[in-house]
Amino acid sequence: MTNSSVQFCPESEAARLRGLYGHLSGLELLDALVQNELKGQIMLSSSFGAESAVLLDLVAQVDPAIPVIFLDTRRLFGETLRYQKTLTNYLGLEDVRIIRPDDGVLLRLDPDDMLFNEDPDKCCHIRKVAPLDNIMNKMGNLGYKAWITGRKQFQTATRTALPMIEAEADFIKINPLADWSNDDIKQAYLAKNLPPHPLVADGFKSIGCMPCTSRVAEGADPRSGRWAGRDKTECGIHLPKRPDVTTII
Repeated sequence: MTNSSVQFCPESEAARLRGLYGHLSGLELLDALVQNELKGQIMLSSSFGAESAVLLDLVAQVDPAIPVIFLDTRRLFGETLRYQKTLTNYLGLEDVRIIRPDDGVLLRLDPDDMLFNEDPDKCCHIRKVAPLDNIMNKMGNLGYKAWITGRKQFQTATRTALPMIEAEADFIKINPLADWSNDDIKQAYLAKNLPPHPLVADGFKSIGCMPCTSRVAEGADPRSGRWAGRDKTECGIHLPKRPDVTTII
């Protein structure tokens, strides 16, 4: 998916980078990769959610021109849409790209905006996974090789072994906050006086689409408010594609 004449292998490249930089995290990891190994070949996806300001701040310190992909699913909280603008301006991010689902697909597959209740996996696919896949394909064709994410080991049981650097499909994934604790995140907000998402004070600790996000009890898993009451913990962006869902569009 790159323009290079040498075949790019995400698995071997991720292994090489782990050997060199796997002991680093946070700003040190980003600076080493962005300035040395992946300059001009790295991007970021951000939900502009409850903890997003920390990673976005680190990226802005290293290079504010790194492309930031923001998925506007058309079911986000109004507070999130306003927060995206606030953080973009506050941090001086220079290349935020707002991606939205295809209007024709929404009209055909979710005309009454109730698909989240009938089949949340399919709803996530048409509103998040497919639009992100489309932009990632385009970015890959332009020579981008690495994707920065804000995932952390403490968030859910399925992320406890999350590495700093991994490979998936056609990209290297960089998780600079993988080993950060909830307290590390809080301290970063205080140290840099980062503006919080306005819904955090109201009990929302992980914020996605409005219909599938609820408040989290004190001390509970931060992501327990996502798809509460369902056997679902991920939107699908960071999971293997499900055949019966990926063929719908």
